[in-house]
Amino acid sequence: MADQKKPLPFIANFAAGAIAGVSEILTFYPLGTCGYVKTRMQLETGKSQHGLLGSFRTIIKEEGAGRLYRGLVPPLLLEAPKRAVKFAANDFWGRTYMGLFGEAKMTQQLSVLTGCSAGATESFVVVPFELVKIKLQDKTSTFKGPMDVVKQVIKTEGVLGLYAGMEATFWRHLYWNGGYFGCIFQVRALMPKAESQQGQLLNNFISGSVGGFAGTVVNTPFDVVKSRIQGTAKVPGVTPKYNWTYPALVTIFREEGAAALYKGFLPKVLRLAPGGGVLLLVVEFTLGVFRTALGPPYI
Repeated sequence: MADQKKPLPFIANFAAGAIAGVSEILTFYPLGTCGYVKTRMQLETGKSQHGLLGSFRTIIKEEGAGRLYRGLVPPLLLEAPKRAVKFAANDFWGRTYMGLFGEAKMTQQLSVLTGCSAGATESFVVVPFELVKIKLQDKTSTFKGPMDVVKQVIKTEGVLGLYAGMEATFWRHLYWNGGYFGCIFQVRALMPKAESQQGQLLNNFISGSVGGFAGTVVNTPFDVVKSRIQGTAKVPGVTPKYNWTYPALVTIFREEGAAALYKGFLPKVLRLAPGGGVLLLVVEFTLGVFRTALGPPYI
């Protein structure tokens, strides 16, 4: 009977993703400053001078504790639509690919392909917000706030300037979501079947956490490149040092070593591994509530 349930409408998956996004950002608000430290570490060229705790201490000492909260508004505004698009797109592409390849059920290969496609879709939504966040979190930033960033970027680079780093963001989200949803499918298949609702919630949290960890391992080098591209000021007539993703990966590897491609990994994984678990837990729980409310044929 479980396989005969009618798929929930698009709006249900969209709403569940939005609720999960807000829940995740609120749950990990105390760790929200890790995202700021992660970006600062990634913008630092050459040999890393500080670890995670050292970066916290240096920022607070030199710039004040309030600096840790710069750039917080864009991700808060972004989280609901971003996660909504992620899960709604994953559901859409999953149905599309199963129909295209004639599969009655999701497979390991399709789960990776579906996740990558959802990440690519999500990337188009997040670029302007990510750009604003990076500009505000740069140590040399003189912007007064998010709207000042938007005004200055449009003034100097035009509207398309808000999409600087689009290509790097595309790869970052494609790889994270491919790793995330692909691992969720595999971990769920390996775990024993839950005997209760609490057990199912725990399974979802574990699966999502493993997926979040795997996605972070895969996509951190692309995140480093994205931060470099979006954090570099554009000079008319001068080709930026970090311009396209894969050449930038080679440049960083050659000049700074392989470890530089994983700058900011610790604060990032501290947020995204358990955060991935919370996302999946809340999405699945919310979809269950929707199914119960809508009744047959959704249950």
